[in-house]
Amino acid sequence: MGVSTSAPENGSEKDGIAVVTVDFPPVNALPVDGWFALADAVRGAGRDPSVRCVVLAAEGRGFNAGVDIKELQARGPGALVGVNRGCFDAFAAVYECEVPVVAAVQGFCLGGGIGLVGNADVIVASEDATFGLPELDRGALGAATHLSRLVPQHLMRALYYTSRTVTAAELHTHGSVWRVVPRAELLDTALELAREIAAKDGELLRLAKSAINGIDPVDVRRGYRFEQGFTFEASVSGVADRVRDRFGREGA
Repeated sequence: MGVSTSAPENGSEKDGIAVVTVDFPPVNALPVDGWFALADAVRGAGRDPSVRCVVLAAEGRGFNAGVDIKELQARGPGALVGVNRGCFDAFAAVYECEVPVVAAVQGFCLGGGIGLVGNADVIVASEDATFGLPELDRGALGAATHLSRLVPQHLMRALYYTSRTVTAAELHTHGSVWRVVPRAELLDTALELAREIAAKDGELLRLAKSAINGIDPVDVRRGYRFEQGFTFEASVSGVADRVRDRFGREGA
């Protein structure tokens, strides 16, 4: 359980690929420490001179279910500060990774999961993958910055306000998912793409990543930090607690 970094099965350093895997049963809802561990793993992989592409993957039923709500409820404002910092660090680590990041997404990708894949360079998804921000149902805000990188503006707003999800196939039509494959083929497909990327010159790839980030029309770090301010306001004003108290109840 936790975050691990490995070379692909049957791979070698010559492949130039590092696989960062998240495993927090039962649903990959990450605690504060988990977000920081993920950030450290992605940054560490990107700094390795032998690595030319990172694959971000997850074990279990879904890719990511966001933050650990139970931890927030148990620890109060201190946990919220930790989660805000941890998510910001993890999302930034994916965006700033020195080499391209391919996200391999299965099952649900919710909340913080959108922050991760929205900042990835390429997304490969399984046929059962769904993406969404249920933040308004959970007394939170955030990651609209990243959802905006996956769907057009008005669709983003509709999804955000309703907490609805979209399928991998729908995102494929918008061009934000590279390929949609059967779940059993997900990791192999992501690794196939990663090997194609990693076949390029490593130094040139790092320059390319910096160049592409440099021409990005949206500063994802600043945008997400702005959103987090409203998340904190919702918490200290009592709005978040009111919504969370209803979360999971019949009819809520």
